[in-house]
Amino acid sequence: MHDRTRAAVAGHAGEHATARELLGHEEAKVRRAAFASLVRLGKVRASDIEAALADPSPAVRRSVCELAPKLPRTDFAQLLLDSDESVVEAACFAVGEQADTGAVEALMRIVAEHSDPLCRESAIAALGSIGDRRAVPALVAALDDRPQIRRRIVVALAAFEGPEVEAALERALEDHDWQVRQAAEDVTGRHSPG
Repeated sequence: MHDRTRAAVAGHAGEHATARELLGHEEAKVRRAAFASLVRLGKVRASDIEAALADPSPAVRRSVCELAPKLPRTDFAQLLLDSDESVVEAACFAVGEQADTGAVEALMRIVAEHSDPLCRESAIAALGSIGDRRAVPALVAALDDRPQIRRRIVVALAAFEGPEVEAALERALEDHDWQVRQAAEDVTGRHSPG
């Protein structure tokens, strides 16, 4: 049996010793499977999480972020500055899942400055999940971004109230993209003028 298969099967067979042994494997896909198995078994340790967050493989770092809903409170914000865009996108998801208010400023910078639209979209979703009022100006300012980003902003703004939120949603009701208008109609319960 290949080591990756052994690592994955360990999580279903209750073999946490096998999964722990394979955490240090030379292949990233084996380390990733071993970590996931420890999470599945409820045997992951804080030191395992720290090591995985610092793993040289972006695939391992991304995988840890994707497992955020099943992990204890973890500092995923450190990966918001990762050199790999897929890790940044996953880290945005992770801080949103854990409602990490300490990550709000970094998420707002991603929304305003990151070159990858998937990272910006994931950061917007995280800001909506966290629901911290500091995010509103960054979300409103990004309403000039591409359509899928504008749709995500409309959904994120549903978590907030206030005149600037109302004005942004009114603007979205008149967006030239029908899906942005539809999202705004869903959030506000009002129909777009067009």
